[in-house]
Amino acid sequence: MPRPVILSSGAFADLPLATVAAKAAEWGYSGLELCCQGDHLEVQQALGSADYPAGRLAVLADHELQCPVIAAHHVGQAVCDAVDERHKSLLPDYVWGDGDPSAVRERAAAEIVSTVRAAQALGAGVVCGFTGSPLSSHVLGWPPPSGEVVANGFRAFADRWHPILDACHEAGVRFAAHVHPGQVAFDYYTAERALEVLDGREEFGLLFDPAPLHWQGVDPVAFLRRFADRIYHVHVTDAVLTLDGRSGVLGSLLPAGDPRRGWQPRSPGRGGIDWDAIVRALNEIGYDGPLAVDWADPGLDRDFGAEDACRFVKQIDVPGPPRSRPAFRNL
Repeated sequence: MPRPVILSSGAFADLPLATVAAKAAEWGYSGLELCCQGDHLEVQQALGSADYPAGRLAVLADHELQCPVIAAHHVGQAVCDAVDERHKSLLPDYVWGDGDPSAVRERAAAEIVSTVRAAQALGAGVVCGFTGSPLSSHVLGWPPPSGEVVANGFRAFADRWHPILDACHEAGVRFAAHVHPGQVAFDYYTAERALEVLDGREEFGLLFDPAPLHWQGVDPVAFLRRFADRIYHVHVTDAVLTLDGRSGVLGSLLPAGDPRRGWQPRSPGRGGIDWDAIVRALNEIGYDGPLAVDWADPGLDRDFGAEDACRFVKQIDVPGPPRSRPAFRNL
Protein backbone atom coordinates (compact mmCIF):
# COMPACT_ATOMS: atom_id res chain seq x y z
CA MET A 1 0.00 0.00 0.00
CA PRO A 2 1.32 3.48 -0.81
CA ARG A 3 1.95 5.74 2.14
CA PRO A 4 -0.46 8.68 2.61
CA VAL A 5 0.86 11.88 1.07
CA ILE A 6 -0.12 14.86 3.20
CA LEU A 7 0.67 18.56 3.19
CA SER A 8 2.13 20.41 6.16
CA SER A 9 -0.15 23.42 6.48
CA GLY A 10 2.50 25.72 7.98
CA ALA A 11 3.67 27.08 4.62
CA PHE A 12 0.08 28.22 4.05
CA ALA A 13 -0.65 29.59 7.54
CA ASP A 14 -1.60 32.96 6.05
CA LEU A 15 -4.68 31.34 4.47
CA PRO A 16 -7.83 30.08 6.22
CA LEU A 17 -7.92 26.35 6.84
CA ALA A 18 -10.91 25.92 4.51
CA THR A 19 -8.91 27.47 1.65
CA VAL A 20 -5.85 25.32 2.33
CA ALA A 21 -7.98 22.18 2.57
CA ALA A 22 -9.63 22.89 -0.77
CA LYS A 23 -6.27 23.50 -2.43
CA ALA A 24 -4.67 20.41 -0.90
CA ALA A 25 -7.50 18.17 -2.08
CA GLU A 26 -7.38 19.65 -5.57
CA TRP A 27 -3.61 19.03 -5.71
CA GLY A 28 -4.06 15.38 -4.76
CA TYR A 29 -3.14 15.24 -1.06
CA SER A 30 -4.97 12.83 1.23
CA GLY A 31 -4.58 14.87 4.41
CA LEU A 32 -2.92 17.67 6.30
CA GLU A 33 -0.24 17.89 8.95
CA LEU A 34 -2.27 20.48 10.81
CA CYS A 35 -0.06 23.24 12.16
CA CYS A 36 -0.79 25.33 15.24
CA GLN A 37 -0.46 28.51 13.20
CA GLY A 38 -2.92 31.03 11.83
CA ASP A 39 -6.45 29.77 12.23
CA HIS A 40 -5.54 26.19 11.30
CA LEU A 41 -5.52 24.93 14.88
CA GLU A 42 -5.98 27.07 17.98
CA VAL A 43 -5.03 24.80 20.85
CA GLN A 44 -6.94 26.46 23.66
CA GLN A 45 -10.13 26.51 21.61
CA ALA A 46 -9.67 22.81 20.92
CA LEU A 47 -9.59 22.17 24.67
CA GLY A 48 -12.27 24.68 25.60
CA SER A 49 -15.03 23.52 23.28
CA ALA A 50 -16.07 20.06 22.17
CA ASP A 51 -17.44 21.62 19.00
CA TYR A 52 -14.10 23.08 17.90
CA PRO A 53 -12.21 19.80 17.13
CA ALA A 54 -15.30 18.46 15.38
CA GLY A 55 -15.46 21.66 13.34
CA ARG A 56 -11.82 21.42 12.27
CA LEU A 57 -12.33 17.80 11.25
CA ALA A 58 -15.50 18.69 9.36
CA VAL A 59 -13.58 21.26 7.29
CA LEU A 60 -11.13 18.53 6.31
CA ALA A 61 -13.84 15.92 5.76
CA ASP A 62 -15.57 18.22 3.28
CA HIS A 63 -12.53 17.60 1.08
CA GLU A 64 -11.95 13.94 2.09
CA LEU A 65 -8.79 14.85 4.01
CA GLN A 66 -7.39 13.16 7.11
CA CYS A 67 -5.45 14.71 10.02
CA PRO A 68 -2.96 12.13 11.32
CA VAL A 69 -0.39 14.61 12.66
CA ILE A 70 -0.43 17.92 14.56
CA ALA A 71 2.58 20.23 14.22
CA ALA A 72 3.69 22.50 17.08
CA HIS A 73 7.01 23.88 15.91
CA HIS A 74 6.70 27.48 17.06
CA VAL A 75 5.73 26.83 20.67
CA GLY A 76 8.02 23.82 20.93
CA GLN A 77 10.99 26.02 20.09
CA ALA A 78 10.47 28.00 23.29
CA VAL A 79 10.40 24.98 25.62
CA CYS A 80 14.19 24.72 25.94
CA ASP A 81 15.61 27.80 24.23
CA ALA A 82 17.33 30.76 25.81
CA VAL A 83 14.22 32.84 25.09
CA ASP A 84 14.63 36.36 23.67
CA GLU A 85 12.72 38.83 21.50
CA ARG A 86 12.96 36.54 18.47
CA HIS A 87 10.46 34.18 20.07
CA LYS A 88 7.76 36.80 20.57
CA SER A 89 6.50 36.60 16.98
CA LEU A 90 6.33 32.79 17.18
CA LEU A 91 4.18 32.52 20.29
CA PRO A 92 0.57 33.23 21.17
CA ASP A 93 0.26 36.26 23.43
CA TYR A 94 -0.78 34.09 26.38
CA VAL A 95 2.41 32.05 26.04
CA TRP A 96 4.69 35.05 25.59
CA GLY A 97 3.09 36.95 28.50
CA ASP A 98 5.57 39.42 29.97
CA GLY A 99 8.49 37.85 28.07
CA ASP A 100 10.35 36.66 31.16
CA PRO A 101 12.44 33.78 29.70
CA SER A 102 11.87 31.30 32.50
CA ALA A 103 8.13 31.95 32.59
CA VAL A 104 7.88 31.74 28.79
CA ARG A 105 9.54 28.32 28.85
CA GLU A 106 7.12 27.11 31.51
CA ARG A 107 4.09 28.36 29.57
CA ALA A 108 5.45 26.90 26.32
CA ALA A 109 5.82 23.49 27.96
CA ALA A 110 2.26 23.73 29.29
CA GLU A 111 1.05 24.65 25.79
CA ILE A 112 2.72 21.57 24.30
CA VAL A 113 0.92 19.45 26.90
CA SER A 114 -2.31 21.15 25.79
CA THR A 115 -1.39 20.43 22.16
CA VAL A 116 -1.03 16.74 22.98
CA ARG A 117 -4.51 16.75 24.46
CA ALA A 118 -5.84 18.64 21.44
CA ALA A 119 -4.30 16.00 19.18
CA GLN A 120 -6.09 13.33 21.19
CA ALA A 121 -9.38 15.19 20.71
CA LEU A 122 -8.75 15.35 16.96
CA GLY A 123 -7.77 11.69 16.73
CA ALA A 124 -4.21 12.46 15.66
CA GLY A 125 -1.66 9.94 16.91
CA VAL A 126 1.44 12.10 16.52
CA VAL A 127 2.46 15.61 17.53
CA CYS A 128 5.58 16.78 15.76
CA GLY A 129 7.66 19.87 16.30
CA PHE A 130 10.78 21.51 17.54
CA THR A 131 12.11 21.03 21.05
CA GLY A 132 14.33 24.09 21.35
CA SER A 133 17.78 23.75 22.84
CA PRO A 134 19.75 25.22 25.75
CA LEU A 135 22.91 24.42 23.77
CA SER A 136 22.27 26.23 20.48
CA SER A 137 24.74 29.03 21.17
CA HIS A 138 27.46 26.44 21.76
CA VAL A 139 27.12 24.75 18.37
CA LEU A 140 30.22 25.90 16.48
CA GLY A 141 30.49 28.75 18.99
CA TRP A 142 33.58 29.85 20.84
CA PRO A 143 34.81 29.20 23.41
CA PRO A 144 33.74 25.57 22.98
CA PRO A 145 31.57 24.08 25.72
CA SER A 146 33.02 21.72 28.28
CA GLY A 147 31.66 18.21 28.58
CA GLU A 148 29.91 19.28 31.77
CA VAL A 149 28.12 22.15 30.00
CA VAL A 150 26.91 19.80 27.28
CA ALA A 151 25.77 17.19 29.79
CA ASN A 152 23.92 19.83 31.80
CA GLY A 153 22.22 21.08 28.63
CA PHE A 154 20.95 17.62 27.76
CA ARG A 155 19.76 17.11 31.35
CA ALA A 156 17.87 20.40 31.21
CA PHE A 157 16.24 19.24 27.97
CA ALA A 158 15.21 15.95 29.59
CA ASP A 159 13.84 17.70 32.69
CA ARG A 160 11.58 19.86 30.53
CA TRP A 161 10.39 17.12 28.21
CA HIS A 162 9.71 14.28 30.67
CA PRO A 163 6.46 15.90 31.92
CA ILE A 164 5.36 16.48 28.31
CA LEU A 165 6.03 12.82 27.54
CA ASP A 166 4.01 11.85 30.61
CA ALA A 167 1.08 13.68 29.01
CA CYS A 168 1.79 11.86 25.73
CA HIS A 169 1.63 8.54 27.56
CA GLU A 170 -1.70 9.43 29.15
CA ALA A 171 -3.18 10.56 25.83
CA GLY A 172 -1.81 7.73 23.69
CA VAL A 173 0.01 10.26 21.50
CA ARG A 174 3.65 10.13 20.40
CA PHE A 175 5.95 13.14 19.97
CA ALA A 176 8.18 13.28 16.88
CA ALA A 177 11.07 15.68 17.48
CA HIS A 178 12.11 17.48 14.30
CA VAL A 179 15.83 16.75 13.85
CA HIS A 180 17.06 20.12 12.68
CA PRO A 181 19.70 22.75 13.47
CA GLY A 182 18.59 24.86 16.41
CA GLN A 183 17.26 21.81 18.27
CA VAL A 184 18.82 19.52 20.86
CA ALA A 185 18.83 16.76 18.23
CA PHE A 186 20.16 18.18 14.98
CA ASP A 187 22.28 15.37 13.53
CA TYR A 188 23.10 11.67 13.97
CA TYR A 189 24.97 11.78 17.26
CA THR A 190 22.84 14.44 18.98
CA ALA A 191 19.75 12.39 18.11
CA GLU A 192 21.37 9.39 19.79
CA ARG A 193 22.11 11.45 22.88
CA ALA A 194 18.62 12.95 23.07
CA LEU A 195 17.04 9.50 23.03
CA GLU A 196 19.52 8.27 25.62
CA VAL A 197 18.98 11.13 28.05
CA LEU A 198 15.22 10.50 27.89
CA ASP A 199 15.84 6.88 28.91
CA GLY A 200 14.59 5.62 25.56
CA ARG A 201 10.99 6.53 26.33
CA GLU A 202 8.74 5.21 23.58
CA GLU A 203 6.62 8.36 23.62
CA PHE A 204 9.58 10.27 22.13
CA GLY A 205 10.72 9.64 18.58
CA LEU A 206 12.09 11.53 15.63
CA LEU A 207 10.76 13.46 12.68
CA PHE A 208 12.99 12.48 9.75
CA ASP A 209 13.69 15.50 7.54
CA PRO A 210 16.32 14.76 4.89
CA ALA A 211 17.10 18.32 3.76
CA PRO A 212 18.92 19.62 6.88
CA LEU A 213 20.76 16.31 7.17
CA HIS A 214 21.81 16.55 3.52
CA TRP A 215 23.24 20.06 3.70
CA GLN A 216 25.05 19.25 6.95
CA GLY A 217 26.71 16.30 5.22
CA VAL A 218 24.86 13.61 7.18
CA ASP A 219 23.71 10.62 5.12
CA PRO A 220 19.89 10.49 5.39
CA VAL A 221 19.84 6.76 4.62
CA ALA A 222 22.34 5.98 7.38
CA PHE A 223 20.16 8.05 9.72
CA LEU A 224 17.04 6.07 8.81
CA ARG A 225 18.78 2.76 9.37
CA ARG A 226 20.20 3.80 12.74
CA PHE A 227 16.87 5.09 14.08
CA ALA A 228 14.59 2.62 12.31
CA ASP A 229 12.32 2.09 15.33
CA ARG A 230 12.18 5.79 16.24
CA ILE A 231 11.05 7.35 12.97
CA TYR A 232 7.58 8.52 13.99
CA HIS A 233 7.02 10.97 11.13
CA VAL A 234 8.61 11.94 7.80
CA HIS A 235 8.90 15.30 6.09
CA VAL A 236 9.53 15.45 2.38
CA THR A 237 11.92 18.36 1.85
CA ASP A 238 14.79 18.97 -0.53
CA ALA A 239 17.88 21.15 -0.68
CA VAL A 240 20.77 21.93 -2.98
CA LEU A 241 24.31 22.83 -1.99
CA THR A 242 25.55 25.93 -3.82
CA LEU A 243 29.11 26.10 -2.52
CA ASP A 244 31.25 28.26 -4.78
CA GLY A 245 34.42 28.79 -2.76
CA ARG A 246 32.98 31.83 -1.00
CA SER A 247 29.74 30.50 0.52
CA GLY A 248 29.45 28.07 3.40
CA VAL A 249 26.90 25.62 4.77
CA LEU A 250 26.04 27.92 7.71
CA GLY A 251 24.27 30.31 5.35
CA SER A 252 26.27 33.47 6.10
CA LEU A 253 23.23 35.03 7.86
CA LEU A 254 21.63 35.47 4.43
CA PRO A 255 17.95 34.72 3.73
CA ALA A 256 16.79 31.74 1.71
CA GLY A 257 16.97 32.54 -1.97
CA ASP A 258 20.00 34.81 -1.72
CA PRO A 259 22.44 33.44 -4.32
CA ARG A 260 25.37 33.98 -1.95
CA ARG A 261 24.14 31.27 0.41
CA GLY A 262 25.89 27.91 0.52
CA TRP A 263 22.66 25.93 0.37
CA GLN A 264 19.08 26.57 -0.67
CA PRO A 265 15.74 24.90 0.06
CA ARG A 266 14.19 23.31 -2.99
CA SER A 267 10.81 21.85 -3.83
CA PRO A 268 10.93 18.04 -3.52
CA GLY A 269 12.66 16.46 -6.48
CA ARG A 270 14.33 19.71 -7.52
CA GLY A 271 17.30 19.52 -5.15
CA GLY A 272 20.20 17.20 -4.53
CA ILE A 273 18.64 14.44 -2.41
CA ASP A 274 18.68 10.82 -3.58
CA TRP A 275 15.00 10.05 -3.16
CA ASP A 276 15.18 6.55 -4.54
CA ALA A 277 17.65 5.62 -1.81
CA ILE A 278 15.45 7.23 0.87
CA VAL A 279 12.27 5.46 -0.25
CA ARG A 280 14.11 2.14 -0.37
CA ALA A 281 15.36 2.78 3.19
CA LEU A 282 11.83 3.65 4.37
CA ASN A 283 10.65 0.35 2.89
CA GLU A 284 13.57 -1.44 4.54
CA ILE A 285 12.72 -0.14 8.02
CA GLY A 286 9.00 -0.74 7.57
CA TYR A 287 7.85 2.88 7.87
CA ASP A 288 4.22 3.01 6.74
CA GLY A 289 3.18 6.41 8.11
CA PRO A 290 2.42 9.54 6.12
CA LEU A 291 4.87 11.43 3.94
CA ALA A 292 4.32 15.11 4.70
CA VAL A 293 5.41 17.70 2.17
CA ASP A 294 6.86 20.60 4.17
CA TRP A 295 7.09 22.86 1.18
CA ALA A 296 9.75 25.56 0.82
CA ASP A 297 11.39 26.95 -2.30
CA PRO A 298 12.07 30.69 -2.70
CA GLY A 299 12.39 30.29 -6.46
CA LEU A 300 8.97 28.73 -7.19
CA ASP A 301 5.35 29.78 -6.99
CA ARG A 302 3.95 28.27 -3.82
CA ASP A 303 0.81 26.71 -5.30
CA PHE A 304 2.66 25.31 -8.29
CA GLY A 305 5.36 23.91 -6.03
CA ALA A 306 2.97 22.21 -3.62
CA GLU A 307 1.01 20.55 -6.42
CA ASP A 308 4.23 19.55 -8.20
CA ALA A 309 5.56 18.08 -4.94
CA CYS A 310 2.46 15.93 -4.45
CA ARG A 311 2.85 14.43 -7.92
CA PHE A 312 6.55 13.83 -7.27
CA VAL A 313 6.05 12.04 -3.96
CA LYS A 314 3.39 9.76 -5.41
CA GLN A 315 5.74 8.90 -8.25
CA ILE A 316 8.72 7.98 -6.05
CA ASP A 317 6.84 6.13 -3.30
CA VAL A 318 7.40 2.71 -4.80
CA PRO A 319 6.48 -0.40 -2.81
CA GLY A 320 9.15 -2.72 -1.48
CA PRO A 321 9.03 -6.52 -1.64
CA PRO A 322 6.92 -8.42 0.90
CA ARG A 323 8.79 -8.26 4.19
CA SER A 324 8.58 -12.03 4.64
CA ARG A 325 10.27 -12.66 1.30
CA PRO A 326 13.77 -14.16 1.63
CA ALA A 327 16.69 -12.15 0.33
CA PHE A 328 17.85 -14.99 -1.92
CA ARG A 329 15.56 -17.24 -3.93
CA ASN A 330 16.95 -20.59 -2.74
CA LEU A 331 17.30 -19.80 0.98
